[in-house]
Amino acid sequence: MAPAALFLAVFVAWPLVKLLLDSLYQIAPLAGTKRYVGFGNYRNALSSPEFVGSAERTAIYTGIVVSLELTLGLATALLFNTLGRRSRVLRTVFLYPLMIAPIVAGLLWRFLLIDNFGIVNELLTRVGILHTPAAISWLSDPNIVLFSVGLPDIWLTTSFMSLVLFAGLQNIPGELLEAARIDGANARQRFTWIVLPLLRPVIAVAVIVRGIDAARAFDVILIQTNGGPQQKSETLSLLIYQTMIRYGDPGLASAMSVMYLLAMLVTAAVALATIWRPGRSQA
Repeated sequence: MAPAALFLAVFVAWPLVKLLLDSLYQIAPLAGTKRYVGFGNYRNALSSPEFVGSAERTAIYTGIVVSLELTLGLATALLFNTLGRRSRVLRTVFLYPLMIAPIVAGLLWRFLLIDNFGIVNELLTRVGILHTPAAISWLSDPNIVLFSVGLPDIWLTTSFMSLVLFAGLQNIPGELLEAARIDGANARQRFTWIVLPLLRPVIAVAVIVRGIDAARAFDVILIQTNGGPQQKSETLSLLIYQTMIRYGDPGLASAMSVMYLLAMLVTAAVALATIWRPGRSQA
């Protein structure tokens, strides 16, 4: 275990310690100065409208993306489970988006949704849903841009959610479902009282993994809008990046990162306790 422990110490433990230490200092990289400010960076971050707004947008973005992925993934997993062996080719095709790099997906969807001459608006205009291709400004309307930049993420990773849930469905004993059907339970009742409770651990793992991944969304949003318009698609990852690179404030960026990490840990713990609920499922 020594090589693995050394790897974790160098690439995980030390960066975390360095992050905590840097968050306690005001650092000026160009001047080469470093001054201890204690929790001053944390106070500045919490009092910053940009940080609070980015945190809210990150939570909204994560909620939209994960909820849609869970809904679509569960629906497709149930479809694959119903089709059985006949779904092998369909499952393979459905997993293709997982092979695409996020930066490529961001570029692709930017061209699909770009104003005035995007392919999506052009198709909607041709089928009569829109009067003109400029009717919906997917990436320049502040009211819908946060949803628009989440579309590539949903398209990329719904197949991951479906794959995980399909594996969970395969582990549900068929005897339970058959016994419930013989006892008179319809499809909705079997799904509500048998399938969902047995899928709780799988759903918890899928939601936590995807939630953490969606909360740190960076490249897909950066390539589409760079946080605009009016910072309405700027998430915490983008704000930390801008604070570190553009404004040259590693101390403040480190403090934001520490609070970001703690928030994700708390959210993961809450999700694990509320969705999985192993004690209740065993009872």
